[in-house]
Amino acid sequence: MAIHLDIDPAVVAELLREQARHRPKAPDNLVAAKYRLDRELFDPLIRLLSLLDRPRDIEVMAPLIRREIVWRLLHTEHGPLLSQLAFANGHAARIGRTTAWIRENYAAPLSIPDLAAQANMSVPSFHRHFKAVTSMSPVQFQKRVRLQEARRGLSGASTISSVAYDVGYESLSQFNRDYRRLFNLTPSDDAAQLRATLRRELGHSRPSPPARMSQ
Repeated sequence: MAIHLDIDPAVVAELLREQARHRPKAPDNLVAAKYRLDRELFDPLIRLLSLLDRPRDIEVMAPLIRREIVWRLLHTEHGPLLSQLAFANGHAARIGRTTAWIRENYAAPLSIPDLAAQANMSVPSFHRHFKAVTSMSPVQFQKRVRLQEARRGLSGASTISSVAYDVGYESLSQFNRDYRRLFNLTPSDDAAQLRATLRRELGHSRPSPPARMSQ
């Protein structure tokens, strides 16, 4: 299971002030993408997801739970790196803006010098800080986003070739190799499984017909 949670830098800054600590410096080799989930962080994540079953509670409860999640994250080994999000000119914040751009423009060709300039870094510094934050190179990060978007497309009625080209691949064979390397399935096999799962879920969500009364 994967959960994508946007973290508001303003919330991070507010909690740091409440914590009454100076902003720590994040080591260059700190990887924000890997963290073993413990019970203290698992519980609020489950409570946040459970709000999907209680829509009327979302407006009030979701901000409180998200705030708790940020607080828990600040007390993990990645707290120093997360704290940089509260500062617009911090390396993590600048890389965060870059990853957001890649997510929005994943099908576009990637220019490392342009991305480094947007982040106000030299190319070597950009590569170093990007990998420290994401554990990947910019090209690897873009490839991961493309393949995740492709998987989303394959759950529908789109063909494999159209999905591959839509996410920015120019070679179908390269797409097939990259897809299998990431998901351990060929695109066609994964598409079949995704669609079968979707059909089962739709079938379970349909109301059962009313029972007939015996005469």
